[in-house]
Amino acid sequence: MSTRAALENREKCFLLTITEKEMFCCLIWMVVLLCSSMADENSIGDADIFPSSPEIERGSTLKLFCVLGKHYTPHRNASHIIWKLNHELISQENYDIVNETVSSVTIHNFTYSKAHVKCFTKYLGQEQLLVHTEVKSGFQPDVPENISCIYYFDVELTCNWTSRRETNLSTNYTLYLKVMAIGSMTPSKTIHTCPSKKESCSFRHPHVPYSSHFYFQVKAENILGEASSDCVLIAVKNIEKFKPPEILSIKKITGIKQLLEVTWKMPEKIIPLQDLTCELRYRNIYSNSSKFASVLMNSSKKVRSYNLTGLWDSTEYSVAIRCINNNSKFWSEWSKEKTASTEEKAPSEKVDLWRVIEPSQSAGHRSVHLMWKPVNNFPSPGRILGYKIQYFPEKSAALQVTKNSTDKKIILILNEDPYIISVIACNSAGNSPAAILRIPSTDEKTPQIIETVRTFTTDEEVVVEWTASKPEVTEYVVEWFEELETDPFGRSWQYVSNSTIWKTNKKNFKPFVCYNISVYPLYGNQVAAPYSTQTYVQERKPSEGPVADTGILGKNEVMIKWKEISKDKRNGFIRNYTIFYKPENGKELNETVNSDVLHYELKSLQANMQYTVYVMANNEAGGTSGEPKTFKTLKFNKEDVVFFALPIGLSMLFLLGIWITCILKKHTFKKVCWPDIPNPAESVAVEWPLDASLEVTSEGKTMDFEDISVLEHFFPEESQEGSLLMNYENHVSECTDVDTKGTINGGKMVLRNEENEVARCFSPSMAYVITDEDIRSQMHSALITAKEIHPAEMLKHGFCEFQQTSIKNEGNDNEEILKLEDCSEKALFNPYLKNSVKTREFLVSEKLPEHSKNEPKSQPTVLPPFQQNVAGQSYVTLDMFGLATAH
Repeated sequence: MSTRAALENREKCFLLTITEKEMFCCLIWMVVLLCSSMADENSIGDADIFPSSPEIERGSTLKLFCVLGKHYTPHRNASHIIWKLNHELISQENYDIVNETVSSVTIHNFTYSKAHVKCFTKYLGQEQLLVHTEVKSGFQPDVPENISCIYYFDVELTCNWTSRRETNLSTNYTLYLKVMAIGSMTPSKTIHTCPSKKESCSFRHPHVPYSSHFYFQVKAENILGEASSDCVLIAVKNIEKFKPPEILSIKKITGIKQLLEVTWKMPEKIIPLQDLTCELRYRNIYSNSSKFASVLMNSSKKVRSYNLTGLWDSTEYSVAIRCINNNSKFWSEWSKEKTASTEEKAPSEKVDLWRVIEPSQSAGHRSVHLMWKPVNNFPSPGRILGYKIQYFPEKSAALQVTKNSTDKKIILILNEDPYIISVIACNSAGNSPAAILRIPSTDEKTPQIIETVRTFTTDEEVVVEWTASKPEVTEYVVEWFEELETDPFGRSWQYVSNSTIWKTNKKNFKPFVCYNISVYPLYGNQVAAPYSTQTYVQERKPSEGPVADTGILGKNEVMIKWKEISKDKRNGFIRNYTIFYKPENGKELNETVNSDVLHYELKSLQANMQYTVYVMANNEAGGTSGEPKTFKTLKFNKEDVVFFALPIGLSMLFLLGIWITCILKKHTFKKVCWPDIPNPAESVAVEWPLDASLEVTSEGKTMDFEDISVLEHFFPEESQEGSLLMNYENHVSECTDVDTKGTINGGKMVLRNEENEVARCFSPSMAYVITDEDIRSQMHSALITAKEIHPAEMLKHGFCEFQQTSIKNEGNDNEEILKLEDCSEKALFNPYLKNSVKTREFLVSEKLPEHSKNEPKSQPTVLPPFQQNVAGQSYVTLDMFGLATAH
């Protein structure tokens, strides 16, 4: 090393160097050239600034010149020139007028890394830009340091270095290389150069001769100066780096577990006869961490193999390799990864088996959805080729059925008996232990072991906690699925052992979706009754609001109804509903009800008022309102209508009843209110002359009540007390028929009695008496005035011998005489006269013949004295014997 140091001292620097004195001379020369250019006005255009785009040392003094051209003279001269640095005016103290056309400016301590200096003319108050230039300031380059190189055999040689500070000016670098011949102690005189504008440079093949050592030096230079590094001697073997090796194969050895054989090939361009070290990096695909293995070899051997041991069975591994010269400090890059799997073995763990039992179908059959998944253990059991499913009735193992499947689910059709089901996983090395599950019978009652279940979420997890009544139960199955999921195979499940808490990542659940979570206890191969609950891992306000509708409208109330939001739109548990309602031009009000209420009656509303109502559904994240609906309250309610309609209805019913009664009893009412007054002309008690006729005009003359004569006294006062009521019905039975015929001729009616006989035994006709008020108020036809008849005379001569009666009307001069010719014929009795008066009394004199006295009579009644001008007195009609109208 002493010889090498002496050599380096002798060859302190084999490069030319520029001194500071030479640099100063160059600057003086530049100034001289500038001044000479100023003297030649013909070389300057309209305006110019120099030096143009100067680069100066940071903090030094800058001096610039501005020259006016002929275009600006003689109206302007150097005194009109002003200077600006960027946009700021430079003080005139720094101006210097060289002559009439040249002005200079001096800027002391220039610290801008980059700035613009501008030359203006100011004439008649206006500024005009003449010319400007960009000025940069920086530093002289520092001596390059930390020279390092990498040698790719027969490819390239690349060197890098660093500078202590940035010059901020355009700097050029030059890398110098001298080669020391093998076995020689002195470098060759040939210098290889590599120019660059950055802090690295490369020599490309074939300009890179191979040698045991290299000399390196770097020079940096800019406008302010230059600097060169010391000479550096580097051995080639210390900087060698070659391309990564190539993995030829990774394979397992049949019959040997947990082993992989890796074979690789070294690159061609590598320094021969060098000791190398290769490093293998391997990891299984389920892990993020890697393991390493080192292999020693010589560069003369191009292909090498190595066995990786201690691996997992049936596990896939990825392998990469890199190598290094033992004298170098540069590793090759990693080769491309290759993967392979170790030898398989039979699965050591049983699968996780679960089922979903559907209700029994017709004919006593039911569907059992069976599903399973391999246990995620390390190492993995390898590639599963298929599954064997066996099932049989619990009490008949001989009826076992076996099915094979490459899928992880199957549907079994079972009857109502209990069954035992087992699933076995198979691969090329063997079978796994059987996972056994019991399917209960349809009428079997499973015990309820889970008492409570609670779910909650943290920042990253969903947690389910439960309590069990039997502490000896140590294994559970947690099942979860979306509420709207209808496919039994869409459910997820997980076994939990020796714990009553289950945690899983939130990523296993969708946000804003309701999940059903059930916990099933397992004891042996049986499954107990589950405990279920619902949860949302994340909520947001409903996607839509409920649609309000109005029910029965009232005067001051209305029933508001709405339907539940569909489950896929709720986005959370509905906590309550809020009903907002607002009268027209009024204040908005609201009512809140529980989530299970879907109708609400709004009260205390204004009658005959229009309202707007809408319903908001609320969950933990917020509320969403439905579409508004308008309604108008009634002007009257049912009570008001009933209050007004009931009296009217009752009145109408009452009037209707009276009307119906009047229709049904019109004849009775007519007879009671307007009794018929018998017409003596129609009486058969007397015989009228044949030529006597009663003429009735078609016009129907009206008679005044003053034309009616009323009998004031019928009986003497002394004979009234002994009057007897005659039973006229007995007389009717003894009388013969009277045939009365009437003829109408020429608009005149003539009452005749043709061959009528009144039996001598017929009871004598009684005179009739009517009151003044009755006749005046009810008479509608002409009445015949009755002549006063004395009862003594009637009894003396007999009714049959009484031949005639005179009736005279005051308003008519004609007299109509009715003559009864024959009383021996039988007379007819008209029954309608029975009720034609309010009271009828038949009076029998003491001097009546014996045959009349012996006849049956009604109870005698004493008539009160007849009083004049007194209404309501009884009267007796003459046609009691039976009047017949001629037809």
